[in-house]
Amino acid sequence: MGRRKHNSAEARKEANKSLYVAKLMNNPTSPRKTRLVADLIRGVDVDKALAILQFNPRESAPKMRKLLLSAVANWQAKNEGKRIEDSQLYVKTIQVDEGRTMKRMRTAPQGRGYRIRKRSNHITMVIGSRAEEAPVATSTQTEE
Repeated sequence: MGRRKHNSAEARKEANKSLYVAKLMNNPTSPRKTRLVADLIRGVDVDKALAILQFNPRESAPKMRKLLLSAVANWQAKNEGKRIEDSQLYVKTIQVDEGRTMKRMRTAPQGRGYRIRKRSNHITMVIGSRAEEAPVATSTQTEE
C-alpha cells in the first residue's frame, strides 16, 4: 500500500512540474465580482488576455493582470531559452475561491445595527503551453 501511494505521489509531482501557477491570496474584492473578470480570460491566449485585462474597467482587472504577468514570469523561470511567442501560452485554468469575510456593523435607525460583510477571495491561475500539449501527428494509414 505504501508503494502505490508513493508512485501516485511521484506521478503527481511530475505532472505539476509542467504547470506554471500564480496565486493571489486575500484579494479584498467579492468573489462574484472577480469571477466575472476571470470568465473573460479563461482559455484565452496570454497576449489576448493581457489586452482584455488592460482595458477592462472592473476593479479586479489590474490585479488579475499582474497575477497573469507573474504566472508568465514563473513560466520563464522554468523555461529559459524558449520564446513565449513560440510556446503559445494560454490561461489553462483560473479559479476564484472565497477568502475570509470580515464582519462589520453599520448603524441603522432606531438603535439597530446592520451587519456588513466585507468579502475577499483567493485567485489561482495556471497557464499552459499549447505547443507542449499538442499531440504529435503520426500517420497510421497504410499505403497500398
